[in-house]
Amino acid sequence: MLGIRRRLQARGIMGINARNGDYVLRYNRRHLYPLVDDKVLTKKRAMEVGIRVPEQFAVIETEQQIKGFARILGERKDFVIKPAQGAGGDGILVITDKFEGLYRTASGRLLTLDDIEHHLSGILSGIYSLGGYRDKALVEYRVIPDDVFGAISFEGVPDIRLIVLRGYPVMGMLRLPTRQSQGKANLHQGAIGVGVDLATGVTLGGTWHNRIISRHPDTTNPVAGVQLPDWQEFMTLASGCYELTGLGYIGVDLVLDKDQGAMMLEINARPGLNIQIANDDGLMRRCELVEAHIAERQRQGLKRPPVEERVAFSQQHFAIQ
Repeated sequence: MLGIRRRLQARGIMGINARNGDYVLRYNRRHLYPLVDDKVLTKKRAMEVGIRVPEQFAVIETEQQIKGFARILGERKDFVIKPAQGAGGDGILVITDKFEGLYRTASGRLLTLDDIEHHLSGILSGIYSLGGYRDKALVEYRVIPDDVFGAISFEGVPDIRLIVLRGYPVMGMLRLPTRQSQGKANLHQGAIGVGVDLATGVTLGGTWHNRIISRHPDTTNPVAGVQLPDWQEFMTLASGCYELTGLGYIGVDLVLDKDQGAMMLEINARPGLNIQIANDDGLMRRCELVEAHIAERQRQGLKRPPVEERVAFSQQHFAIQ
């Protein structure tokens, strides 16, 4: 066991204790957590500073609003419902179309208005929220994935997770839905994690249930070697989330909409560690490099660099050779 631990440390692999003690607790002040734990607050703050996010149609907070949900929707045929304080993709309902008075989900299931109202009531009761507290339901624009994902994703919306340390992107991963994950880009539910070269936005190898894979299990197409469009904008958006939240160690989740381009979905103050498997590299090594760079700048009396300089540093030092 000691030998395994030493080998992992030699590769710069970050474990759960190091993540919690050295990064989450050190860089994330507790009073700032509501900014990222509540998706409504995150979206509001992002819009105020000009960060592109999916359009918000409504926030449902009371049973009375649920009764008027059909009026709130109007003629909209597609939308997404998500708990404001949900985690791991639980409670998210994606409606893609309306058919004969019924609502079609991303998986093809048909729901009545009563079904949707029941789901909204469950969200408000807190069954999907962190800690089980009463929650709000966010109704927003349904992202349409860019065509680049057609060959390497099964239904749903792929997203990009970027780990950001004090404004410096340190590692990236593309998360691809599968049949098993029911179209959700959640690794714990069976989605695929694919490493991304921060310098170029080209995808690397993949991981599925902590196993290294080279092809998508449903499409059978290779997941490596795909050039993600608008990569510089993804990096810029993620880096800017440091100023947005004040949190020093975060996971920023972004999507690429077919018509609207790169958008920020949400921010996580306790990002997972599977991203290291997808990239076949350690977070600790990269984070320590950024910390040394910041310490040197402070010794020189330099101010925090702008987003563009932080992104350039990451792309120079974390490029795949």
